[in-house]
Amino acid sequence: MLENYIDTLKDEIVEKTQKLIQIPSVYSKSSDPSKPFGENVDKALEYILNLGKELGFKTKNIDGYCGYIEFGEGEELLGIIGHLDVVPEGEGWTFPPFSGTISDNKIFGRGAIDDKGPVISSLYAMKAVMEKAKVNKRVRLILGLNEENDWDCIEHYKKTQESPTIGFSPDADFPCIYAEKSIMNCFVSMKYQSSNSCINIKEINCNNNALNVVPKFCSITLSIDDKKILMCEFIDSIKNIISEYNFEIDVYKISDQEIKLTSHGVQAHAAHPDLGINAISRLIIVVNHLFKQYNTTIEVFDFFSKYLNLEHNGKSLGIDFEDESGKLTLNVGRLTLENSILEIGMNLRVPIHTSTTSIKEAFLKYCKLYPNINFNDKDFMPSLYISKDDVLIKTLCKIFNETTNSNVEPIAIGGATYARAFKNCVSFGPNFPGCKDMCHQTDEFIDIDNLILSCKIYAKAILQLGN
Repeated sequence: MLENYIDTLKDEIVEKTQKLIQIPSVYSKSSDPSKPFGENVDKALEYILNLGKELGFKTKNIDGYCGYIEFGEGEELLGIIGHLDVVPEGEGWTFPPFSGTISDNKIFGRGAIDDKGPVISSLYAMKAVMEKAKVNKRVRLILGLNEENDWDCIEHYKKTQESPTIGFSPDADFPCIYAEKSIMNCFVSMKYQSSNSCINIKEINCNNNALNVVPKFCSITLSIDDKKILMCEFIDSIKNIISEYNFEIDVYKISDQEIKLTSHGVQAHAAHPDLGINAISRLIIVVNHLFKQYNTTIEVFDFFSKYLNLEHNGKSLGIDFEDESGKLTLNVGRLTLENSILEIGMNLRVPIHTSTTSIKEAFLKYCKLYPNINFNDKDFMPSLYISKDDVLIKTLCKIFNETTNSNVEPIAIGGATYARAFKNCVSFGPNFPGCKDMCHQTDEFIDIDNLILSCKIYAKAILQLGN
């Protein structure tokens, strides 16, 4: 009954997913306290809350930080926790990233699978259960707005609202996630000012790349002393270095004193840095080589080239740990030169049984070899681990396997979902086993058949967990 009803809603589910994707809900600084994450993120929240009202649900905007959509009665609360913010769109899309274009039975757009498609899927799963079944709990779709950055939204929710007694987050993979690695954001930096060197860094631009994204673009503008270096010889030196490494880096002459290097990569989620090509890493390696060729050492670049380089696992730092949750991954997501501070930002996904203290110690050990380098681990998010034998894990896996005629086991991931914000909560879909994970990637999409199938799976989960 639930599945047949959801089939009748297919066109509506697709249309509402397209409309939500068309709102470019990337975080932006805001001076309006009622819209703390920016105008467009707020528009996404208002859109989904209005849709919830139209579908017959109770809704609430919680101080502009988050919101929820709810139905049902009972003392216990079943939570479905998703987010409406998205990472920056990046470049090189086949279709405009906020168009919600349909092609090849897929809806393309930033946020299609992370997390707008799954939010719409969950909402219509709630609609199906509300109309065609009965549950003994209240069911609440909690809508975060700052998941891709600092989670301030969900922290505000926890301080002001009721927490679910049980729940799931539609923001990872099927059949179910029993473990999520801990996450560290680390930074190495140094004071940098123009010196007597014949080359100096004037400007760095990474398009405000998020730490949890493999950067697709990075540029560095260099100034040279044209009394000591001939521009033509300088350009030849750079091109020879780039050719030696076989990196995709363009060289632009701005004037007789300035040159810009632009590095091109492939965007991917920081939990899977091997799926991308890191534009920042490649550019640092080339620029470090270039400066050394002209008898200048930039300590933070030298540190990077020796101990980070193109590695995804921190092997040269001695932190290439691995356990049942997978290998440690390290993504270089940011390079900035602001207020005379040159800084490299990294996002690490740490196996669940690894102490973060050992990682800090490794960074400090090698940073101390450089008198002017500072290390900072500004943000840390603890891991999530629930036994595979837990009733919630078993229930969700059973629902998925029975619906899809599969026999797959729960998995561990490097991604971070809102599941770790609440007790008795795990991540559940929407990516299907064997499907490429398009989260944070160029040409992100959600398959329409999988969108509808996930809606049916979520409806069954709501019905079973709600009783």
